[in-house]
Amino acid sequence: MIRRVTSPALFPPPTYSHASVVEAGTRIAFLAGSVPLDAEGRLVGEGDPVRQAEQVVANLEEQLRAVGSDLAHVLSTEVYVVSGDTAVLSAVWEVVEASGLSTGPHSSTLLGVACLGYSGQLVEITATAAVPDAGPEVRS
Repeated sequence: MIRRVTSPALFPPPTYSHASVVEAGTRIAFLAGSVPLDAEGRLVGEGDPVRQAEQVVANLEEQLRAVGSDLAHVLSTEVYVVSGDTAVLSAVWEVVEASGLSTGPHSSTLLGVACLGYSGQLVEITATAAVPDAGPEVRS
């Protein structure tokens, strides 16, 4: 069971919660950073952080599916964007919101960074998710 908490003593976050609490006995998946590469390893959306964010979310959905989870069970994310411009960060966050990730809402941190691991990469999202009981065992 997931309980999302927004503290009344803190400034209310726009579309995320301050914390997510998982009851004991729930399986948790810690996902590697989802990147804007297609199945053949080609960069998607070169120079376009919004298009890259869309690919990153699609890849995140595949990572979640592989462990028997989905976007609705994401507890927290870190969203990395190669930019110091808050308008660019906001545009990427709009993709996150539109994906359903913030429906929970989940806990999240949005960061502007200097660079990411792949040449031309502008966006990466790491996530932690609960895995429902009906999900398959994690593949190794």
